[in-house]
Amino acid sequence: MVIDNNFFMSLAIKEAWKYQGLTYPNPAVGCVVLGSCDEILSIEAHQKAGQPHAEVNALKSAYFKLTKDKDILTLTSSQDIHTFLLKNHNEIFKDCSIYTTLEPCSHIGKTPSCASLISQLGIKKLFVGSKDFNKIASKGNKIVKNAGIEVENGILEKECDALLEPFKKWQKKNFVFFKMAQRFDGSTDGTVSSLESRKNVHVMRDVCDLLVIGGNTVREDRPTLDARLVDGKAPDILIISRQKEFDKTIPLFNVKDRKVFIESDFKILDNYKNIMIEGTKNMYELSKNYIDYSLFYIASDFEILDMNKNTEDMIIWGRKYK
Repeated sequence: MVIDNNFFMSLAIKEAWKYQGLTYPNPAVGCVVLGSCDEILSIEAHQKAGQPHAEVNALKSAYFKLTKDKDILTLTSSQDIHTFLLKNHNEIFKDCSIYTTLEPCSHIGKTPSCASLISQLGIKKLFVGSKDFNKIASKGNKIVKNAGIEVENGILEKECDALLEPFKKWQKKNFVFFKMAQRFDGSTDGTVSSLESRKNVHVMRDVCDLLVIGGNTVREDRPTLDARLVDGKAPDILIISRQKEFDKTIPLFNVKDRKVFIESDFKILDNYKNIMIEGTKNMYELSKNYIDYSLFYIASDFEILDMNKNTEDMIIWGRKYK
């Protein structure tokens, strides 16, 4: 039986894109673990900086599927999962393969080395999409190879590299993305997105350094622009407006430890790393020269008869044509 490596890597890529924008300052990474009969044991991703990397999440899920040992499901820290797997794996991974969009990390930082874990679990083969260009975390493939595990690089490399573009931009200067929500019919008035989509945006606000908004939106909507739906922090705010007068009693201006700038240009973007611009087509036209990626939430404009049903929006990342 011929294994379609591109197919399994594509599953890892798709999973990683679900968390793009949420993992700052880490890259978005996905991982798939195959069993001895090439069945899919797990598909996971890195979800937030400081939390387990994609490979650890995938090995955790795979371990549970193979053993039904619920003890591992109670573990949330990367260190605890590493320790548990190394103590209890009993060579159950010896015929398993791993597909990861990024070379496993070699260094020990907020989380242990994924390359070290993989090398000690006796994985049969490792398939990698992108090489890690970060000097601190790179050379994980070498660690795995030295353990006698076969490593194959460059699986859907171009697609995996695309996942890393925000991370690369953070390293050099900054990453700016534009967020817009609309319905299928193109309308943007009122509350557009589902609750889950709004929570997704709030997680992004929690990891953003700066949020950019138009002056008219502030005057008309009187927003807070925080991350309250996920108990997160509120980013600094840049209001783009020629008029400097605003009602300073609205929630936006009264968030603790927040800086609010009112400017007619985007120069202040140079002082921040991870930047989200929120708005509609008018704001996009104003800011398009600064935007690296766009993020669209497309909500259904069909009538929902079951009011208890929270339909999912389409979430689309787009890269500006070069």
